[in-house]
Amino acid sequence: MERSFSNEEMRTEGRRNVETRIQLQGAFCAIFQAAGSSLQQGFPADLGTIIYVLLQIVITALNALFVDTAGRKPLLLVTVESMGIHHQYLLLPFLFLAVLPLSTSYHHHHHHHHHRTLLQSSNVSCPLNFDLLRRLAGSRRPTTDDPATACRYAQQGLRLVEADYLLRTNSFVPPLNSAESCWASYQILANDFFPNFDLRQTCRFQTNWIAVPGCMNISTRQEFESHVSRSSLIPVISACNQSLSGSSCSACTVALSTLQASYLNGDFVGNLTDCRAYPFIYAAAFVNPFGPTDRGTAACLFSLDIALSKSKKKNKTLIIVIVVVIVSIILFGIAIGFLFYRNRKLKRNRRTRNESNTVSALDSITGSTTLTRYTIEDIKEATRNFSRDNIIGRGGYGNVYKGVLPDETEVALKRFKNCSAAGDASFTHEVEVIASVRHVNLVGLRGYCTATTSFEGHQRIIVCDLVKNGSLHDHLFGEYSSRANLSWPIRRKIALGTARGLAYLHYGAQPAIIHRDIKASNILLDENFEAKVADFGLAKFAPEGATHLSTRVAGTMGYVAPEYALYGQLTERSDVYSFGVVLLELLSGKKALIGVGDGDGQPVLLSDWAWSMVRKGTPLEVIDDTMPECGSPEIMEKYVLAAVLASHPQLYARPTMDQVLKMLDTDLPVPSIPERPIPLIAGIEDIEKSGAARRSPSFGWQIAHLIQRKPDLMAFIVSLKEISTSIRYDL
Repeated sequence: MERSFSNEEMRTEGRRNVETRIQLQGAFCAIFQAAGSSLQQGFPADLGTIIYVLLQIVITALNALFVDTAGRKPLLLVTVESMGIHHQYLLLPFLFLAVLPLSTSYHHHHHHHHHRTLLQSSNVSCPLNFDLLRRLAGSRRPTTDDPATACRYAQQGLRLVEADYLLRTNSFVPPLNSAESCWASYQILANDFFPNFDLRQTCRFQTNWIAVPGCMNISTRQEFESHVSRSSLIPVISACNQSLSGSSCSACTVALSTLQASYLNGDFVGNLTDCRAYPFIYAAAFVNPFGPTDRGTAACLFSLDIALSKSKKKNKTLIIVIVVVIVSIILFGIAIGFLFYRNRKLKRNRRTRNESNTVSALDSITGSTTLTRYTIEDIKEATRNFSRDNIIGRGGYGNVYKGVLPDETEVALKRFKNCSAAGDASFTHEVEVIASVRHVNLVGLRGYCTATTSFEGHQRIIVCDLVKNGSLHDHLFGEYSSRANLSWPIRRKIALGTARGLAYLHYGAQPAIIHRDIKASNILLDENFEAKVADFGLAKFAPEGATHLSTRVAGTMGYVAPEYALYGQLTERSDVYSFGVVLLELLSGKKALIGVGDGDGQPVLLSDWAWSMVRKGTPLEVIDDTMPECGSPEIMEKYVLAAVLASHPQLYARPTMDQVLKMLDTDLPVPSIPERPIPLIAGIEDIEKSGAARRSPSFGWQIAHLIQRKPDLMAFIVSLKEISTSIRYDL
């Protein structure tokens, strides 16, 4: 029988529906008010709060629309309460989600209120647009706890903002009475990037530095252009009027440093916008067509290539890894019994299948080239079964043997150690690529051999042209060294040949090849002292050993570029650094790591010593005293300057290999050499300890010494890669 309702019940139901509509309206108003307030403050709406209010709407709607047969309670809530759960408990998880972001919103609101208070206390509002840095970074944040690094970010970020201000107003700095408000705005931004970090106190920035011209009292664009000649801006415009996200960055920064050294040598006021920064701020504002807010411009001119912290991606990856691990454990448990009985048979089948696949891959590659594939019997016959008498060299890869082919051709055979058949396909492909690179200053590759024998194990051998006059290392530092016979014309010929070979690897080969292990022992000399670069393209096959720094870095102590040794950042300019060291060895007759005269036994880098000579104004002291038949002082000094510039520890300061070749072979002058930076990782305890001695070690030796003592620290250093790689230190 249908239940009839009394008038009182109908009035009660009507009041309840009215109350429901009022509650719905209030909830919707709360949602839009919260979202609007959040957007107004520049923060995303609090998701937990909105979910909580939305659920209130759903509960209210259920209260109004779904009633039980008694007409008193919603069916959903009757079901829930029948389980002993009060319906309001359904809101607790979402209430918890709402509380956390609300506390964060309060935190931001507190800072926002503090920011308004500071601005109100200043005479003039800040005309600098610090939101540029927020938009440039987006959701990304630097991952560093080092105060010095944070201060450098703050300094370079301010210079970018002042470049934008210069573009808008033709003034380098804002009015002095806006200094306090500008610091307040910058501090708000800094709190987002480096929490609890006081810019002025930690970095020792004075308040007026942000608004005082820091170079020769230059405050406007017109004053800057009146201090430098129009002709001096032409190289800057030529080098910087393009995208700076690629290799063009180095040419631009060198041109700007040259301009500063020539025209802007006044006293510095503060350390925010001094004479070193003015050309970069000017170029970002008026020379580069993309402006200071372009990511390539910011990274090149202001070193604002921020290392990113993507927590969401990391969390997602972590979840995927956990799920995969759990599933793998379950599957492993199910299959363990079956695999126990089938293990031997499966292993035997797998080995047979891999061998057939490897042979097939090698045959397919070999069939497309004229490169000779020798048998192990051919190799043994050529080397008299790898006789010790035939060994002509030893290195990190293995031994080098002299051999004679059946056609009476003398060759050099490089026998790799610690290799397996698993990588033969990749090895053969790389050998094919290397064999296609032909140049008069590169060692030619004739063929290769891959084989497995029962006695020697797996063998991997390459066959090269034999260069009979030994290596540059033999002539400079060998047991029977002949430095006294290396006249200036011969040394110049060796330097030019090596430079031509490397330039061809970088710009003539397709694809380009980075050598990664340029050193004196890899520069071979023929009977006419024509240089031939050896071992190019083979660094990735080097086993870990005493000759190399780590499994991540292929190179030799003293020759490896700092950014490659520390962070694994490998570019063509890493080879340029190594070439600079080899050129200094050739000019001075000294090794890449040389001893010091105070008897403490701690060596310094040859490049650091040569720089000290150049800085004292005596570059010719680098030249070998035993060199007969010296060249003109101007030419030899030019070679010394080119070598010091090429071996500069900062990547951006080094020229390309093409530019080095032009400096050595033409009348192209050597640009001014930028100052060397403070140690790249000076904040690390080990570097601080090594620098506390009575004689501070050189920059390069600190790097080499740290890696030699604690190779396990490399993993930590590599994690900082994108933070410090591009930072240009201002002394």
